[in-house]
Amino acid sequence: MLGAEIAVRRPAGLASLAICNSPAAMPLWSEAADALRAQLPGEIRDALERHEADGTYDDPEYIAAAHEYDRRHVVRLPEMPQDYVDSVAQMEADPTVYHTMNGPNEFHVIGSLRDWTVVDRLDRIAVPTLVLAGEFDEAQPIVWRPFVERIPDVREAVVPDASHCTHLEKPEEFLGIIAGFLAENDRS
Repeated sequence: MLGAEIAVRRPAGLASLAICNSPAAMPLWSEAADALRAQLPGEIRDALERHEADGTYDDPEYIAAAHEYDRRHVVRLPEMPQDYVDSVAQMEADPTVYHTMNGPNEFHVIGSLRDWTVVDRLDRIAVPTLVLAGEFDEAQPIVWRPFVERIPDVREAVVPDASHCTHLEKPEEFLGIIAGFLAENDRS
């Protein structure tokens, strides 16, 4: 999101842009999350809805239900990678920024970014751009399709059998795609 915001301003020296697992607009993100939530088992959906209505995001039932969403669309590995565990621990140690800007988790966006969009400015991006996502990513095609449709010089890559943490689930494939893109666009 930040990369797109910077790129639309066309800063000097920007040679290329890689947008990985990111939305072009938070309303699209919420729409995709709602569709993914609708695919969860009924008891999980009920727990999410009940606790969100009550604001009881720290209830163990809500945490367990949120974990099921994450298991399907954020990290699809049998064990959570240590990098992911560490990242979550850092956010939980001081959730002020994440909770203020996003909300309590990835799929219940109620923070200050809930209406953010860069869609109407994407045609200003004037550098080669890569848009990458995972097949089972919470960043569903609806959230990144505006990048592909509106940025003049763009290519897309969807990593099979990966979700939002493509870089942790399929690191060699992820790095290969990124390295290839950067090598094509190296202006040194």
